Amino acid sequence: MRAEDKGIPTRFAAFCAAVVRPLPVPVPPSFVGYAIINGFTFGVDLAILTFTRSGLGLPLPVCVTAGYLIAFGLSFVLNRGLNFRSHAPVGGQTLKYAVAVGINYLVFILGVGAGLGLLGIEYHLSRLLAGAGEAVFMYCVMRWVVFADAKEGTRSRAVSRGQPR
Repeated sequence: MRAEDKGIPTRFAAFCAAVVRPLPVPVPPSFVGYAIINGFTFGVDLAILTFTRSGLGLPLPVCVTAGYLIAFGLSFVLNRGLNFRSHAPVGGQTLKYAVAVGINYLVFILGVGAGLGLLGIEYHLSRLLAGAGEAVFMYCVMRWVVFADAKEGTRSRAVSRGQPR
């Protein structure tokens, strides 16, 4: 094993590749990595939302925003280092990510999540519904825009070359 192949990012990529290998349809390992990382950060988001809303009694838009910003910052760092294993300059990626997060915030968080909450849907349920849409949007943006220059190390060879399995 080469020196750069050691460590947590390599083990994470190997785990994600092992998960997709037996699947009957081609799935990029980066999708599995994204699901793991963003499942965790979504839990962080909901924990912050619950603590700030139910524990501290802060207004719902403030609670949603706090959870969102912390979770998406954590998601960027973890996806960049573990999932997409990018070594490109962080400045350009951060700018692209910030634009995507801004669009995501307006459409899914305020539009869908807070909008449903203001219509009377329980705030956890409204956040879950918004989370489904934002998950698809953000994976696509991270894979094909923010980390477009990432090496193929987290994608299966069959998927990345368009070859059948």
